[in-house]
Amino acid sequence: MANPLQFMQQVRSEVGKVVWPNRREVLLTTMMVLALATVTAIFFSFVDLGIREALKLVLGMFG
Repeated sequence: MANPLQFMQQVRSEVGKVVWPNRREVLLTTMMVLALATVTAIFFSFVDLGIREALKLVLGMFG
């Protein structure tokens, strides 16, 4: 068990090893996330529409 001073020194040492992304990498990954989120939203909208129409068809048989 390290004392608080040693712990803080170890944390500072580990943070120094972190490789931070540059501006281009951040923008590229942000655009990828937004694009994939949009594709996923469109996909699930169509899945929802399909399930809704199938449910209407099934319930229409009994009503």
